[in-house]
Amino acid sequence: MKKGSSVMMAPGLTKNAMTVLARRYLKRDKEGKVLETPAELFRRVANAIAAADGKFDPKNDIAESAMKFYSMMAGLEFVPNSPTLMNAGRELGQLSACFVLPVGDSMEEIFDAVKYTALIHKSGGGTGFSFSRLRPANDVVKTTTGVSSGPISFMRVFDVATETIKQGGTRRGANMGILRVDHPDIMDFIMCKADKKQLNNFNISVGLTEDFMTALKNDDNYNLINPRSGEIHGNLNAQKVFNRIVTQAWKNGEPGIVFLDRLNRDNPTPQLGVIESTNPCGEQPLLPYESCNLGSINLAKMVAKGDISWSRLREVVRLAVHFLDNVVEVNRYPLKEIERQTLGNRKIGLGVMGWADMLIQLGIPYDADEAVGLAEKVMKFINDEGHAASRELALQRGQFPNFPGSLFDQREEPPIRNATITTIAPTGTISIIANASSGVEPIFAVSYVRQVMDDDVLVEVHSHFERIAKERGFYSPSLMQSIAEHGSIRGMKEIPEDIQRIFVTAHDISPEVHIRMQSAFQKYTDNAVSKTVNFTNGATIDDVTTVYRLAYELCCKGVTIYRDGTRDKQVLSTGTRDKESPQAVVVEDRGVIKRERPKVLKGWTYQMQTGCGPLYVTVNEDKTGLFELFTTMGKAGGCAASQCEAIGRMVSLAWRSGIQARQIIKQLQGISCHSPSGFGENKILSCADAVAKAIQSHMAANGDGEVREKMAFVKGACPDCGGIIEHEGGCAVCRLCGYSECA
Repeated sequence: MKKGSSVMMAPGLTKNAMTVLARRYLKRDKEGKVLETPAELFRRVANAIAAADGKFDPKNDIAESAMKFYSMMAGLEFVPNSPTLMNAGRELGQLSACFVLPVGDSMEEIFDAVKYTALIHKSGGGTGFSFSRLRPANDVVKTTTGVSSGPISFMRVFDVATETIKQGGTRRGANMGILRVDHPDIMDFIMCKADKKQLNNFNISVGLTEDFMTALKNDDNYNLINPRSGEIHGNLNAQKVFNRIVTQAWKNGEPGIVFLDRLNRDNPTPQLGVIESTNPCGEQPLLPYESCNLGSINLAKMVAKGDISWSRLREVVRLAVHFLDNVVEVNRYPLKEIERQTLGNRKIGLGVMGWADMLIQLGIPYDADEAVGLAEKVMKFINDEGHAASRELALQRGQFPNFPGSLFDQREEPPIRNATITTIAPTGTISIIANASSGVEPIFAVSYVRQVMDDDVLVEVHSHFERIAKERGFYSPSLMQSIAEHGSIRGMKEIPEDIQRIFVTAHDISPEVHIRMQSAFQKYTDNAVSKTVNFTNGATIDDVTTVYRLAYELCCKGVTIYRDGTRDKQVLSTGTRDKESPQAVVVEDRGVIKRERPKVLKGWTYQMQTGCGPLYVTVNEDKTGLFELFTTMGKAGGCAASQCEAIGRMVSLAWRSGIQARQIIKQLQGISCHSPSGFGENKILSCADAVAKAIQSHMAANGDGEVREKMAFVKGACPDCGGIIEHEGGCAVCRLCGYSECA
């Protein structure tokens, strides 16, 4: 941070918030040195966004708007989406989080979309696609007299492009892939992520139609449609398809479901086209080439003296709508077509975070009927006030250009500035900055353990619980440790029953309550609600079936579920450690998780012929998978031997820290030296290349060509810092450092 600054941080920022801001948001110089304080970040953003006021009226007091924006953000009452925090007032200037791109049924259109995806991901945005317009696999291609490879093969192209681009970004690229349930390749699509080894940069959802839901209700067949010709391409039993969706979601959380006809029922500009896809986490339906900028109100800050401060909530809602409309104006769009479409509709997405914290402050259990009723009341208030603010802006600045006058005249609705106003997104890292619970999710844990250097253990406790425990006299470090190991406070005799009722966690709550809460917020949200329905590991397929059906019955626009422990990269964040799980040490200052070496390991040795002589590569494994690599040159000593030893040490460290073998191969393969060896497939370009090929040989010999790797994280460990991992909206987020697997 800058020395001598009068404000080192904005009030209320926690240590975790400071960590996230420093690692992901604050400006840095070329050497990586932080150049601004959090207060200066909020000031930078406020000034950049307030500048838009001058475009509409030179008499507008830009300084006053900037001060109000700053106070709202620095007070942690409202935080915009990550690209706005990162890029406002900076050279890049791309401020939107959500984009949808069209994917047409030609090579030109497909690879244009790949190129546009690269530009969006580079600028910090996430992309959604519908692949429903692509002809099915093995369909005719007249121009070449060949056959089509189908949507899934082209999804892999987008996935590889995303993997490449995200390596150097400050915000990881993420994608949503949607396929209509009546596409001929739907059964393959449902299973496309079953092996967990491909399309890892995609969330996938099946687009369900009303025709399909009717067929499901009647246990009937429904037609598949070839998008190339529009002709019927056979039929499937709706129950069979639904069972496949549910079973696969039970196994690994995907696919989710999206109710396409409901998205289009609320499409504010139907004259412009049909909504076919959403952003990566599913809460923002968009037309092709549309973008949307989001921001969230911290409901935890809207409680005063044990009650909701409706007057302050009204002020913040109206100021946030003003802020987000300004973002549309000052944004620098990555494509001209996106700029045209976005300025034509001016969609904004005002949402909330800190909902669970608000309930705790009000003394209302998340799983009580009172909480569901209050959710409707709060969101109706926000939606009504947001629409009122947008109508006031329309009088000052004009309605959005694509405003469908005749349609709105029939509804007797006045002009409005923004085509949509409200969206509930997974707040991820911005809720860490605000020290708030994420979105409309329950709290994930009351207390949890983080292991740090030298096996020290730090216990993180929910701030409201710690305060109440100290006030009520039942706080003790040993109790906090016990809570972290137990994973929940329910049934703990040391804790008063009224406190147990209020501090309910995601796994204390039934899946039905999750859906009813989502439905309550959806009732008064223009766009959609991102929420994850959490299941315990012991949940059944029938449990998932119930939730998916209930989501439809309660008028949700989609649903994402997650059953604990069903993804390779998932790391449980609470509860006691499994005695069989591998030991680990989190090295906090370097952000790695390093496994300890057992006394005995099994291994394989591969002889590789290099230009420097034979190289013997030994690969050792522990119970988790690949653990260490040793190299021995046939001729001892010399530069080649020392370099090979160095490579072995670094590969070993990488594996013990959770890096996958394919990443090692990617870095080493193809490195050449002055003395290659062999020909054709047996050609070895260098000792580094030999190590890569030895690892490949090991993978092929022990896992059908695929690496047999498992994540070696202690329960509760994030791959960056060892912190808590939460699943929300189809994504995994660390509450300590802001790591996100999809953003």
